[in-house]
Amino acid sequence: MSVTPRTSPAARSSRTKDGRGRLGSVLSGLAVAVGCVLFLGGFVAGAVLYQPYTVPSDSMTPTLEVGSKVLAERVDGADVQRGDIVVFQDPLWGNVPMVKRVVGVGGDTLACCGTDGRLTLGGKPVDETYLRAGKTPSAEKFTVTVPEGSLFLLGDERHNSLDSRAHLQDASHGFVPRSSVLGRVDAVAWPAPGVVERPAGFAALPGGISTPGPVVPLFTAIVAGCVLILAGAAYGPVARRIGGGRKPAPPKTKAGVGERDAVSA
Repeated sequence: MSVTPRTSPAARSSRTKDGRGRLGSVLSGLAVAVGCVLFLGGFVAGAVLYQPYTVPSDSMTPTLEVGSKVLAERVDGADVQRGDIVVFQDPLWGNVPMVKRVVGVGGDTLACCGTDGRLTLGGKPVDETYLRAGKTPSAEKFTVTVPEGSLFLLGDERHNSLDSRAHLQDASHGFVPRSSVLGRVDAVAWPAPGVVERPAGFAALPGGISTPGPVVPLFTAIVAGCVLILAGAAYGPVARRIGGGRKPAPPKTKAGVGERDAVSA
């Protein structure tokens, strides 16, 4: 025999009072929670691993414009490789944070310029693609051998940069101790955000080039967190608007007691 179906209280309460499905409510809350973890985690990790700096001069153009806000990963000077752009502070350079590119490390012999007008390292020309097209690597001629534990630093705007060449006659002979490094520039935050690429010209040399820091994963986590938070928070209003636009169902005619309780064989 069959019984006329009746809507149970559990079925009637399968939707919350504001019209959102329970599953939707759970998923939206989960999205907000995960978004908060990603956003806060990425933000805190970024604040711990990176230090913002302002480029003080045009000595690093065209790679870094004057006044640019950059993010420098807090690294030990021992981890710096050729081609890295570093923030450093040295008493013989004014004892203020400065930004230059590493072109030589301990044991390197650098000379400028070779027969083809390029900087040479160990007698081999270096392809410095970060320089302005048509510009010579240096107006000053020099030949240096970098002592162990030190760096030789040059600006990308060679004709307007007070770098290691300007300190060749100092007590340090233009070399900067690795311990003076404060950070390695990984990205530009303003005005044109972007990742600072490692130059391929140094990749084939002993030690190669450094591995990019986690700035991209951290930025991705922060953006993903924002998207999840906004999406989760927007679910409720959107669901109410959609639910409010539906026409109410016509009232059902109440069945008589006898008809409602009828049982058919």
